[in-house]
Amino acid sequence: MDTGCLSSMNITGVNQARSFAGQLPTQRCFPSSHLASFNVKSLVLRNKGRSSHRRHSALQIVCKDFPRPPLESTINYLEAGQLSSFFRNSERPSKPLQVVIAGAGLAGLSTAKYLADAGHKPILLEARDVLGGKVAAWKDEDGDWYETGLHIFFGAYPNIQNLFGELGIEDRLQWKEHSMIFAMPNKPGEFSRFDFPETLPAPVNGIWAILKNNEMLTWPEKVKFAIGLLPAMLGGQPYVEAQDGLTVSEWMKKQGVPDRVNDEVFIAMSKALNFINPDELSMQCILIALNRFLQEKHGSKMAFLDGNPPERLCMPIVDHIRSRGGEVRLNSRLKKIELNSDGTVKHFGLTDGTQITGDAYVCAAPVDIFKLLVPQEWSEISYFKKLEKLVGVPVINVHIWFDRKLKNTYDHLLFSRSSLLSVYADMSVTCKEYYDPNRSMLELVFAPAEEWIGRSDAEIIDATMEELAKLFPDEIAADQSKAKILKYHVVKTPRSVYKTVPNCEPCRPLQRSPIEGFYLAGDYTKQKFLASMEGAVLSGKLCAQSIVQDYSRLSLRSQKSLQSEEVPVAS
Repeated sequence: MDTGCLSSMNITGVNQARSFAGQLPTQRCFPSSHLASFNVKSLVLRNKGRSSHRRHSALQIVCKDFPRPPLESTINYLEAGQLSSFFRNSERPSKPLQVVIAGAGLAGLSTAKYLADAGHKPILLEARDVLGGKVAAWKDEDGDWYETGLHIFFGAYPNIQNLFGELGIEDRLQWKEHSMIFAMPNKPGEFSRFDFPETLPAPVNGIWAILKNNEMLTWPEKVKFAIGLLPAMLGGQPYVEAQDGLTVSEWMKKQGVPDRVNDEVFIAMSKALNFINPDELSMQCILIALNRFLQEKHGSKMAFLDGNPPERLCMPIVDHIRSRGGEVRLNSRLKKIELNSDGTVKHFGLTDGTQITGDAYVCAAPVDIFKLLVPQEWSEISYFKKLEKLVGVPVINVHIWFDRKLKNTYDHLLFSRSSLLSVYADMSVTCKEYYDPNRSMLELVFAPAEEWIGRSDAEIIDATMEELAKLFPDEIAADQSKAKILKYHVVKTPRSVYKTVPNCEPCRPLQRSPIEGFYLAGDYTKQKFLASMEGAVLSGKLCAQSIVQDYSRLSLRSQKSLQSEEVPVAS
């Protein structure tokens, strides 16, 4: 559910003005019985030149979020917190390292944040004029935001949950009820729910949710599915890792799991996790997700960010970095990694001709971009050569503003189970900043997108409307004879998260490279959360940890470099 790409993205659609300014409205929603009201200001929407006014005169509205789940006692949360404390409690460096980091997505931001916590000076370089990488977003000329992807924050994301706590912004997550809601393709307009009871511990609450749902799987299918999963439950992590060589479809056939389990459950899961179908996705990816969701009581509980990610998540990280002496620079695109004669990094060369030097260097760009930057001298080293197996998957994120409030939806993420769409949400309901009591804005992930990434926006919108007509049969028609489109934005990402196909795991690199003083960060690097926001944040922490652990060696290397520069040349 994490889409986007650092600098290989193509933003298309109408109203393409980008602004990295603007303030979040002061509305607030409170959990449980605490209520808050606020005024909704008049806004203007335009549909290809035609204006449509939304006039709201001091409407009184009430929002209600679900309480934040108690995550602090889970093992994964405590482990993530311990890793965070490693940086705060590490010995203060006598001479802080200057670490140059290319890429201000979550991986680069995380690397810089934790290096700053350890007393070092990160210099974070972002190629574009917006923060966030795969969670980037832009404001159009009407003041509405459109994002790279539909981003969900799970309870099973311990490093992200710790990060929100460390920044003091936990209240920016809008927690939803503990459910998973699937559309029913054979019953247009209807949904099937998996409700996780709050009174039961894990994994009983997950098992109960599955057993109580009789609309998607029959009892015999549930039994065969459970039997198929037994080896994973008994074999633990070694078994899960061994399944990397099989696709989801191959694993199901091997375990005797009925095809309908694939049709009813795994297609939707595969597209949500990695934007591809089960006949391509490594089974390891599914098993890791199931393990996280079933082993933690609140693991599958979901939250939406209360506004656009650059301002509501990324800027607090930037403020934190700067408050500790670090730097963050936008419009600073890495062009070339220049090397010394011994093959180590001499400096990062930017497209504007600037040369940035440091005591250590990190590339936190997506794997497809980094592969283009790998110096020729490194290309035959196994560590870098294996990256050829890792390729980003194309994703399209669609935003459609309608002329009315759609009724057949929930304040939640919805699994479309459509052949073209993955997940979607009515952001005018789920997100405070995007709230609109009179008109809906659907944000949808169009996946798999490989056959569509080169098509026009109009074709993509037409195809999306065809699918929406099945999800909203009483409210949406493909020809717009019912709900009318006021405007739309289509965000194309030709190379997003790496495609988790079989046998990728051995190709994922550790954060510490074989080149002294050079490191990698990104969800494609080695960490246990695969291609996700959580994986990106954890990769940044592991990268920062490697640098802090290498402090003595990096400091000595830097001193030797300075001494060699100071040696006078004999006349």
